[in-house]
Amino acid sequence: MALWFAALLGLVQGLTEFLPISSTAHIRIMVALFGQSDEGMAAYTAVIQLGTLAAVLVYFAKDLAGVSVAMFREPSSPEGRLPWLLAAGTVPIVIAGLLLKKHIEGDLRSLYVIAIALVVVGILMAVIDKTYGGGDDKRPLASLTLTDALLVGLAQTLALVPGVSRSGATICMILILGFTRSDAARFSFLLSIPAIAGAGIFEAKDAFRHLGREALPALAIGTSVAAITGYISIAWLIKWLGSHDLIGFAIYRIIAGLALLGALFARLV
Repeated sequence: MALWFAALLGLVQGLTEFLPISSTAHIRIMVALFGQSDEGMAAYTAVIQLGTLAAVLVYFAKDLAGVSVAMFREPSSPEGRLPWLLAAGTVPIVIAGLLLKKHIEGDLRSLYVIAIALVVVGILMAVIDKTYGGGDDKRPLASLTLTDALLVGLAQTLALVPGVSRSGATICMILILGFTRSDAARFSFLLSIPAIAGAGIFEAKDAFRHLGREALPALAIGTSVAAITGYISIAWLIKWLGSHDLIGFAIYRIIAGLALLGALFARLV
């Protein structure tokens, strides 16, 4: 893989991992537009996601340190319970990922599947944000329960379908449960930590097998660029959702999905 293309994929990965527009969809589309082979790209993407994992860890370093201490000193406090809730919310995607791995890396990466997912989830996102995003009777994040965490975790499994978006699915579920948009984004990003780490470590050997040992420089560049742009993306989205809704992202998804369908029917990709 050319290093410039690795940097481009890292840029796309970092910018779109945390926005509710699906990083996997954008990576897959970029690969098709530049006429690159999709073989091994699922593994490559999982590895460069470790860059976005680093971005989350750095951005939430203070929060993570606080909950780590609270988990042992005050296990019954909201901060002390948070690591266990994150662990519980991760269980569904671990099970689904192992069971559906062949499909995730195969037929589900079809551009037709991605286009439809972009449009359908865009419509659902607009409806959910309009229905549950407003109002002043929001729950504090400290009231999150085990049931809430499992429901958000189940929503996260939908992101195994390229085009759905991990952050989009989880943020929408957290909105339905009655939390604010900014709290929804914060918990969504924290929940992504074990999922991204597990996928990156698990897929590393496949990335080397498909791309060869010479792919190490490309992986390093892609991961580094993804880390920098991922941090910027997190900071921007949390600030944005403090005073804005998800409608703009929903519209973008619908337009992108329809444009991709048009390009597919016209045999442009």
